[in-house]
Amino acid sequence: MTLSQKLIIFAYPLLHKFSQCVGNNSFLQSNIMAPESFYQLQATLNNEQVLDFSALKGKKVLIVNTASDCGYTPQYKGLQALHEKFKNSLTIIGFPSNEFGEQEKGSDAEIEHFCFVNYGVNFPLAKKSGVKKSTEQSKVYQWLTQEEKNGWNSKAPDWNFCKYLIDENGNLTHFFPSAVDPMDKKLLEILYFFFMFSKKL
Repeated sequence: MTLSQKLIIFAYPLLHKFSQCVGNNSFLQSNIMAPESFYQLQATLNNEQVLDFSALKGKKVLIVNTASDCGYTPQYKGLQALHEKFKNSLTIIGFPSNEFGEQEKGSDAEIEHFCFVNYGVNFPLAKKSGVKKSTEQSKVYQWLTQEEKNGWNSKAPDWNFCKYLIDENGNLTHFFPSAVDPMDKKLLEILYFFFMFSKKL
């Protein structure tokens, strides 16, 4: 871990508290059914294996665009904690991207090593890809950010560690901005509600 990455970890609690104070932690939600199936998508992981999203049916999915040299990089710790807490009901997929301030310059192998050594990450990480709206945007992020595909949301990530929550039926239900920590009370309440409601069905 570099000196700048160590400083990021030290400063993250202050960044998180500041974001809450200035109101950067609000989120969007909807219960609209997706016109195009989430389960037709797939992602190539950093080990070259292809994850077919049809294998995720019946699970919640949290998709996060990540980076190794961002002020929000310590959120990897919270994402791993979420993964361990809900791994039977929730799949987390990280999408490393170098589109915000050159904060993810490493290779896929270097990213995987960094995440495992420093945060114990063992949830799936996709190959580095485009998440912003452009000709380089991955098909997964096209679905997440085009209303005609997901049914309601057109908001693309505006920084690293934006979060999209998909329910067990393949519908996009929530968008959480970078400032919402993975272990944030609001996000946890939503997950607990989802899991309790699912058990009653």
